[in-house]
Amino acid sequence: MEIVLALVIGGLFAGGVYMLLRRNLVKLLVGLILLGHGANLLIFLMGRLIPGRPPLVPVDATHPVGLFADPLPQALVLTAIVIGFGLQAFALVLARRLYQSAHTDDLDQLRTTET
Repeated sequence: MEIVLALVIGGLFAGGVYMLLRRNLVKLLVGLILLGHGANLLIFLMGRLIPGRPPLVPVDATHPVGLFADPLPQALVLTAIVIGFGLQAFALVLARRLYQSAHTDDLDQLRTTET
């Protein structure tokens, strides 16, 4: 399972970098979204994938016994998803407003401040 997720993460990072190098503003935003999803999956994968094993501590022990899923990466990914969604919503609204004022989404034409 980890091999498949590692390949998916690599594909998301490769697709995100490819989309970042495009001249279109919408494609740039899609590349940022793909990079964000790849980073979230990478953090989630680093927390070990052990289904059905919550990190519960027995009554007579001081730490969890055996293999367990680490809850910290899951909490970090959940926080990153919420922050990423807010950033994506702001970027889409900003891109829409930029398109309305400049009448283009080509990044080469947006480099100048003159109209």
